[in-house]
Amino acid sequence: MSLKMLYVTAPIAAEANIRKLAGEASVISCIKSADLEDDHALFQLLTRSEDRQQLVDTLHTLLKTSAKARINIIPVDATLPAVDSSNTGDTREELYQKMGQGVQMDFTYFLLTCLSTIVAIIGLLQDNVAVVVGAMVIAPFLGPNLAFAFATSQGDRPLMVRSFLAGVLGLSLAILISTAVGYYWTGETNSSELMSRTAVGLSGVALAAASGVAGVLSLTTGLSMTLVGVMVAVALLPPAATVGFMLGSGELYLAFGAFILLAVNIVSVNLSGLVVFLAKGIKPRHWFERKMAKPYVYGGILFWGLCLVILIGVIGW
Repeated sequence: MSLKMLYVTAPIAAEANIRKLAGEASVISCIKSADLEDDHALFQLLTRSEDRQQLVDTLHTLLKTSAKARINIIPVDATLPAVDSSNTGDTREELYQKMGQGVQMDFTYFLLTCLSTIVAIIGLLQDNVAVVVGAMVIAPFLGPNLAFAFATSQGDRPLMVRSFLAGVLGLSLAILISTAVGYYWTGETNSSELMSRTAVGLSGVALAAASGVAGVLSLTTGLSMTLVGVMVAVALLPPAATVGFMLGSGELYLAFGAFILLAVNIVSVNLSGLVVFLAKGIKPRHWFERKMAKPYVYGGILFWGLCLVILIGVIGW
């Protein structure tokens, strides 16, 4: 979304500085809408995406001495007269909010994992593409992977740990459920939907990489509806369910093939995410934070890149 309103609670004494910053950032409009208690006031700044991040960072630095200062970012669907703003994008703070929601290890997360795994197993065994696609959309696994890539780009170790745990616990639960189903299953196991998840080619690597790029772009530009397509294209649940089902059925070779597909998708999403975050210049606010984040960023790209090379070698072999 290109236009957003900044609702800034700031000391009245900072009004001149706020108006100066608004002018330097080419803010569309800047008004003082209300006087508040304790010599504070509410300012409304209508901003374009290309100026918003720098303005938010500067305002944060300006207002950090006030305990009651606050900056709220509100989407604006339209404004009259119309304003020309071709760029779209979210600020670092908005991305943090989105990523934090994607790694909530609560009852809903694990319930969605259980339900999506059951739906996926039914779709795979019945060779029903529509059911499998439904399971892909329900599954909450894309969020932790994108959050891990974002946390790595920011050098945010607590978020890295949370997203890693959310991804590992979610996938482990899915594999555990599908392993139990595979162990007790006595019917046919040769459906095309199931068998197609036991092998991966170089085209699958390209698909996963492109989908990972699309996922990060959809988040950073605010086009969240695109994520539905990404969930389908780079789905982690069907191969995870196939890994568990084949393990439970005693088909270790097929389980290994499904594991390679799962690993390719995970590696591609994280590598693509890091590269896109780096290319779009989404960095920590302060210079020392950016300096501390560099080893995570380049180390992460090197690590995921080596993992992808190894996986391509395994696929070729």
